[in-house]
Amino acid sequence: MSIKDRVIAIIAEQAVLEPSDVALDNTLEDLGIDSLGLVESIFAIEEEFDISVPFNANEPSESDFDISSVRTIIAGIERLVKEQS
Repeated sequence: MSIKDRVIAIIAEQAVLEPSDVALDNTLEDLGIDSLGLVESIFAIEEEFDISVPFNANEPSESDFDISSVRTIIAGIERLVKEQS
């Protein structure tokens, strides 16, 4: 399974949706994921890929990690996984 598919599966699970219902241009807000759900998603992603996401839950706008859409989250995870290998 690709990084993209794995991230979408984690986000879909958090949103209680099917992965096919998650579009790349969706925001987490579109999917009904609140700030707590976002933090849980980040933890799940970190565990899934054994990476550390540079995400500041208190100041998400000041984070180096772009959470503005599913697409940007996937791009960020792909970059972190590549940097780690």
